[in-house]
Amino acid sequence: MSDLDRYYKVLGLEPGASLEEVNQAYRDLAFIWHPDRIPKDNPRLQQKAQEKLKEINQARDRLRSIRPSEKNRNAEAPPRDRAHPPSSYYQSSYSYQSPPQSPHQTPKPHSDLSGANLSGANLKEKDLSGRNLSNANLSNANLSDAFLHKVNLQGANLEKANLFRANLLQANLSNANLREANLIGADLSGADLRGADLRGAKVGSQDRILVKLTGANLAGAILPDGSIHA
Repeated sequence: MSDLDRYYKVLGLEPGASLEEVNQAYRDLAFIWHPDRIPKDNPRLQQKAQEKLKEINQARDRLRSIRPSEKNRNAEAPPRDRAHPPSSYYQSSYSYQSPPQSPHQTPKPHSDLSGANLSGANLKEKDLSGRNLSNANLSNANLSDAFLHKVNLQGANLEKANLFRANLLQANLSNANLREANLIGADLSGADLRGADLRGAKVGSQDRILVKLTGANLAGAILPDGSIHA
């Protein structure tokens, strides 16, 4: 098996898969194998997750790097645009790389975004893990499928924000405004929601809760029905 075929296999793809398929497969596998999703008391799985993430990172980067040469065989490669983001598409302490921001949203890697005005911003699938967004204005922002592991959203305004399937493992949402936010499918395991305002937030369908809250701290939080959690 050639190296190229092996890289496709790592991502679960057939040889010759499109750039879009490569990126989607990478996002899916990075979500599954991100070390923050692995129990900290299992060092064997933690090590395996880090190795797996490194492997899929390498495969994605190698497959992306060959695209220009493939295009040049038939025609001059077109200028890179937003549909083809640079190789720094994702980045973190585990070599998990985050998507670029659009020009009007400009959060730079590892920058302090406390108090930032990101109202209505399209942050779908963005990786903001570990970032400081305390007291930021994210009202009406689209954060669906976003990676928000251990993000600091203390006191942030997330009113009417779309957090559909967002991953908020161990996020700090204390005293955050989550009124009328869409939390369906979100993972809030281990999150700090003390004093958060969840009035009118979408958390399920009929009597079924569709938000993961394993180990979350809801002390003093105002629940979607207006009651206060003891």
